[in-house]
Amino acid sequence: MRSWKKARAGVLALAVVASTVATTAATTAATPASGTATDCCGGPSSWTTGDKSALGTSATTQSPVWFTVANGVTSEVFYPRLDVPETQDMQYVITDGSSFVDLERDATNHVVSMPDEKSLEYTVTNTAKSGRYRITTTYVTDPARATLVTRTRFQSRDGGTYRLYLLANPSMAGGAGGDIASWDGSGLVASGTENLFGTTTTVVSSLRVSTGFSAHDNGYSGAASDCLVDLRADRTLDNGFDSVSGAGNVVQCGQIPVAADTTFTAALGYGSSAQAATSAATGSLAAGFGSLESGYRTGWNSYVGSLKPAPASVAGDQQRRRAYYVAAMALHAAEDKTFRGAGVAGLATPWGDVVNGDSLGDGYHRVWGRDLYQQATGLLAAGDTAQPKRMAQFLWGSQWIGSPTAGDGTTYPAGAFPRYSPVSGVAGASAQQLGCCEQLDQDADAIVLAWLTGLTDAATYAKVKVTAEHLRTSGPATTERWEEQYGRSPSSIAAEIAGLVTAGAIARANGDTASATTWESTADSWGASLDSWTVTTSGFWGGHTYYERLDKGTDPDDGGQICFDEGCFYEHDVVDFGFLDLVRLGVRAPADPTIAASIAPTAAASDGNAPMQVTLPDGDVYFHRYPHDNYGESTSACTGWPAGGPQRFGRLWPVLSGERGEYELANGRSAALYLKSMADAANDGYFIPEQVWDRSSGCFALGRPTGSAAPLMWAEGQYLRLAQSMDAGHNLDTPSVVKDRYGN
Repeated sequence: MRSWKKARAGVLALAVVASTVATTAATTAATPASGTATDCCGGPSSWTTGDKSALGTSATTQSPVWFTVANGVTSEVFYPRLDVPETQDMQYVITDGSSFVDLERDATNHVVSMPDEKSLEYTVTNTAKSGRYRITTTYVTDPARATLVTRTRFQSRDGGTYRLYLLANPSMAGGAGGDIASWDGSGLVASGTENLFGTTTTVVSSLRVSTGFSAHDNGYSGAASDCLVDLRADRTLDNGFDSVSGAGNVVQCGQIPVAADTTFTAALGYGSSAQAATSAATGSLAAGFGSLESGYRTGWNSYVGSLKPAPASVAGDQQRRRAYYVAAMALHAAEDKTFRGAGVAGLATPWGDVVNGDSLGDGYHRVWGRDLYQQATGLLAAGDTAQPKRMAQFLWGSQWIGSPTAGDGTTYPAGAFPRYSPVSGVAGASAQQLGCCEQLDQDADAIVLAWLTGLTDAATYAKVKVTAEHLRTSGPATTERWEEQYGRSPSSIAAEIAGLVTAGAIARANGDTASATTWESTADSWGASLDSWTVTTSGFWGGHTYYERLDKGTDPDDGGQICFDEGCFYEHDVVDFGFLDLVRLGVRAPADPTIAASIAPTAAASDGNAPMQVTLPDGDVYFHRYPHDNYGESTSACTGWPAGGPQRFGRLWPVLSGERGEYELANGRSAALYLKSMADAANDGYFIPEQVWDRSSGCFALGRPTGSAAPLMWAEGQYLRLAQSMDAGHNLDTPSVVKDRYGN
């Protein structure tokens, strides 16, 4: 929330000058200002860090609201769909009225716990760094209503008397630039309207507490009407505005009467009108937190109970077991409740604390076909067959492009899948909401998932046929899985071969042997040519012969170059782990000598060169995506993201440890180290992040999550697959029809 803090700091500098005069009179201030705040329209907004230490939603579909927690406080809240955040953050402000004003996020040390490891429920205990107080908050959502419900216990630890304010920072309808705030006589109401996905959408929130608010304020972020600015000026809430004069970046707060030890419930309800939002909030308060918590837990316990038991690979260790249960629940929670089967890549905007929050933007709350495939295969391994089937149906029913469609800077041809889409799919989506550009591995993954889930009916096959023909005539060169370079890459070609072979199996099931033969023949040809396209014999690393990350032509030893922000490098010197998909998908045998030779360049060499692998002091092993990766954070002065060009570095991806684990398992070797590494990367909420730090630097801790995205749902799917595959003794996501065809 870096930009938000800067906006507040600018106002605070002015307020501090005035406070030297006003302090003496603070306890005898005049009646609080009321009426309408007119200092429109507030400073700039942002989202919050992508490292979420808690998230949740009811296991029911009747409650279309999702919460996240970061840095000890409520961060983005989503409603009524999983790609529209409605809140930037919500937290407490604490003051003694005379000597200090604390913002909960910054003034406390945070401890995250799970009351029940088989329920996506979290308790966050925030203890003041000064030792003065403790705030313990438990999060659930109402299984029957669109309400986030929290139970908070406030404790004075030093005998002091304190004032507690609940500070809400709404970002209605996906942005904070055009919100309205008001007081309706008993609660705080916020609303916003925006054109989302081709439809004008109005969203309203209603914030209420079981104790009632003893004072309240609505204002503009960073302006004098902002209650935090007001409190910091003289430790007293002088404002009491009922409304704001116009749309802007608004903030709201309400005082909660507390004694030495007070427990209360807060309800943040949502709806398309003030009446609907208030009805949700008041209904949840009337139901009581205990009843809602019981129903919330029962729903999650039932879902976890419907899966396979936790495998032996994780069952005996709390860290690995909880990471396993949380992975399964997070993937289930990442499915939209209106557009079934649409699973988002994450409930976060990576480095969102420096991303403008005045409008929706993309974040990871979009549906990537590749990620959806990775999520689905993880759930299949864990024993959930229903949700992966819905995911396959979403791909072919809502994301498949039947006629040329404009994307962001390109046109997607018939049979393609977009880079990503809203949870509602391609219908009504703008070019920006589909992204640029097509990646043929996503098209292929959709075919493989249809085969894995038994989605082989005639109607689906009619679409598969168009896509398979598109693969055959457009491949194998494509934008590869990291979405940055175009050419021939082992990972993309592995997916394309698997897609064509599984398309052949679906064709045969529908009596179309001619098409099956054509696609299988193309797959065979690409497999036979792959090494000549992508295996260098003059590379810098290891024994000089290995798979490249990608080749823009067809000769890996022609001196071709691949360029990044920091410069251009020989293609044969840039490696990644993509070639392991050749084994995972059954295209190459586990013991293939070229695959084995390609492992060495990814690991630490005797001369200290290590383009990818980092081994931590505890033995955990992680990997960079590839040399010269700069999708990550700077270590300069603990500023994190962003930094320009060569000052920014991609960090370690735990999902790659899982991919290496599947390779080891396929070779009959132990994958335990890689499973442990993935689990150890998890944050305090047991979520596996997109990236962890490859070094310690001031405020950055080696092996701990960066501000990218946690959880990354791709990584959660990988963890489930590896854990279950270890117990099975083979990789559960390897398509048997591909493995059998190539004798692997």
